Amino acid sequence: MILESLASLLNRNIAASARAKLLCERLEGRALGVRVEGFVPLEVYAHVDAQRVHLSLTAGRDPDAAIAGTPLALAGLIGSDAATRMRSGSVVITGDAEVAQSFHELLHAARPDLEEEVARLFGDVAARQLGNFARAAAGWGEKTAATVAQNLSEYLQEESRDLVTRTEADEFLAAVDQLREATDRLAARIARLAGSAP
Repeated sequence: MILESLASLLNRNIAASARAKLLCERLEGRALGVRVEGFVPLEVYAHVDAQRVHLSLTAGRDPDAAIAGTPLALAGLIGSDAATRMRSGSVVITGDAEVAQSFHELLHAARPDLEEEVARLFGDVAARQLGNFARAAAGWGEKTAATVAQNLSEYLQEESRDLVTRTEADEFLAAVDQLREATDRLAARIARLAGSAP
């Protein structure tokens, strides 16, 4: 039931996007397997037939490409850091990488706007309120992460002294530059003296 609803949502968005329609044509007859690894592994299969995406828990045939990863790693493929996730090895792709990339582009092009979907169910006001709440929660999360990182950095620099401060690092680098220049001058002087010796 959930997969049917998700497929219906994707197909509605595909019908509204020229880019998604073009990708569907390219993927006609192709299949992708997605393995969600974790406590209870889950496999979902997607295939394109007649310009529509079909999702199921069983493979009608061997997929052209397969993607496997943890839920967090797979969720990262939806965002802007998809290439980083793929290069890092947190997501494993087997089979035809071009098919996997085309499915990724298709899902990105057909990705639903959650605020719009909530508006269909509950109306514009509720969707707007929920969208504002989600944006505020995301902003709070980013601020909290930045504060934790700053506090950890200050602790490691000032309290435990495991890291040097920026001022100390700058002073060290300046001293290294001065030492290198003095060494270069000394080497030039020795070369001059060696050249003037009989």
